[in-house]
Amino acid sequence: MCGRYTTTAPRPVLEKRFEATFAAPEAAPNHNAAPSQQLPVVRNTEPGQIQLLQWGLLPGWVKDVQQAPKPINARAETLAEKPSFRQLLQRRRCLVPADGFYEWQAMPGSRGKVPYRILLRSEEPFAFAGLWDEWADRATGEVKPTFTIITTEPNSLMAPIHNRMPVILRGREAELAWLDDGLNAADHQALLAPYPAELMRAYPVSTLVNSPAHNSPEVLQPAAA
Repeated sequence: MCGRYTTTAPRPVLEKRFEATFAAPEAAPNHNAAPSQQLPVVRNTEPGQIQLLQWGLLPGWVKDVQQAPKPINARAETLAEKPSFRQLLQRRRCLVPADGFYEWQAMPGSRGKVPYRILLRSEEPFAFAGLWDEWADRATGEVKPTFTIITTEPNSLMAPIHNRMPVILRGREAELAWLDDGLNAADHQALLAPYPAELMRAYPVSTLVNSPAHNSPEVLQPAAA
């Protein structure tokens, strides 16, 4: 799964990279993005804007918000099989800007796990493939947009660390294709492949990252040997 990530590039860099303008002036770099936070997203319906959506999908058909699951990830392999995800794959796709993500490696013979930060060798921003939806409160009329990040099987870099990895779209052409409503579901599904391992790197970080309360450049530092 993908349960934490980073978006540390300055706003002007992200706006230029994704050819979009931030709609929210309060958006700030995030060194430890976690579920339930409001995070930058580019929706297929408004590709010229970077908006803040809550991480953890709340489908529009949900009646009991308190009891409803709010998945932070959706498996690429089964999107077309699940009615809620299948509809979103057709109608509501998004880019989730990032420049790295965290994963925890289980250690044989130990109950502890080692956190890793994974990023591109170029250290440039990229986009996860995501799905979004809107839930409307019938009593107040409040509309709550949320998103989930799509995951796939791991590449050779990720396999020793975890059995899943987030879908990183391969370059601007793939990002625009993911947002393109003119493509069919099969074309979109074909974009959901593991990113090339040779273009990525990973390094262990300290257990500071285990708590979302730690959201500073310190969590990006390599762990002490």
